[in-house]
Amino acid sequence: MALNKILIVGFGKMAQAMVEGWLASGIPADRFAIYHPRRTEAPEGITLHNQWPEERFDAVLLAVKPQMLSDIADEMEPLLGPDTVLISVLAGVDLAGLSRRFPRAGGIARLMPNLAVALRKSPNALAASGLDDAQRAELTRLAEALGSAEWLEDESQFNLVTALAGSGPGFVFRFIDALAAGAAELGLDRAQADRLALAMVEGATALAASSEHTPADLASRVASKGGMTQKGLDVLDKDADLQNLLRECLRAAQNRGAEMAEMAGDKG
Repeated sequence: MALNKILIVGFGKMAQAMVEGWLASGIPADRFAIYHPRRTEAPEGITLHNQWPEERFDAVLLAVKPQMLSDIADEMEPLLGPDTVLISVLAGVDLAGLSRRFPRAGGIARLMPNLAVALRKSPNALAASGLDDAQRAELTRLAEALGSAEWLEDESQFNLVTALAGSGPGFVFRFIDALAAGAAELGLDRAQADRLALAMVEGATALAASSEHTPADLASRVASKGGMTQKGLDVLDKDADLQNLLRECLRAAQNRGAEMAEMAGDKG
């Protein structure tokens, strides 16, 4: 069954960015509708519902805050019959927990993007249960319209992948800021440092994405023995401090996913 008509429940920053990316990819606006009890405007061509709609949809995209799930589940459940797929972007809430709340759904999928969906540059993690081949293929196409699709057959890895690919932009933004702040402390004008750091990361990322070499290999290739780059890398590599720091960063985010699941009433 094709996922032609999609109801989006909640319309915060992530849902808005996803719709922006889908529309930019050429998907018609009339494939989407939005449910939001207080919102007064929607993107052109998209129907806005302030009350739960009575019509049926091929898919319902659940995009509220995880802690709101208990508040809306009972009201939303009638929308999810055997011909409707539930697609959840809720961090931490696993397939089993979603199935308990929406037992009549024709299939359940988790989709974890990041805000780069608006630019169609997000890695999108996917896990699902109960989807047929056509539905899985259609969901893959929807994810690829926003960047790339990475299916996880082991759902226990979902929180870790969310920490890496979903929360990752926040960590990269912090790195860019810290790099510019360090240059400013050493004497560079802060505004200029910000511009240079951002342009450098943009170029380095594009290079890494297009290169046949791994990021580790690229770091070695741009460093000359005893040169400036190597001296900087020696600081980053000392006692594996950077790797240890980022591992603990990911662990903290991963653990928060489990905590959020408990807040939503699930243990996934």
